[in-house]
Amino acid sequence: MDSELKYSINLESKFGYLKHIDIPQLIEDCDEQWFNQTLCPINDCVARLGIIQGEFHWHKHDHEDEFFIVLQGQLHLDIEGGESVTLNQHCGYTVPRGVMHRPRAPERTVILMVEGAGVNPVGDD
Repeated sequence: MDSELKYSINLESKFGYLKHIDIPQLIEDCDEQWFNQTLCPINDCVARLGIIQGEFHWHKHDHEDEFFIVLQGQLHLDIEGGESVTLNQHCGYTVPRGVMHRPRAPERTVILMVEGAGVNPVGDD
């Protein structure tokens, strides 16, 4: 990812319980290249919306799995050891805790992530 590119990561839930979430409007309102918004809590987890283009850095989450589903576009997940998974619209994939991975999106891509509320989106040290 270009070193000039900033990640916009919003950890505070934008919506609480019993709230209507208009995903198409959130997508339309976003003009950032790498945007991550926590939408709402789900038990001990959260749903996060990602609107991305470009390459994220290699990282892992030591204690939490991470689930991705593509709503629009195409997501590549590079996995440690040389594997790469391509997810097209409506396809999903779970990266287990402790596994190094790198999301990449060659075009503007919209993803939904479900993960533990304590997950640091940029990875654990």
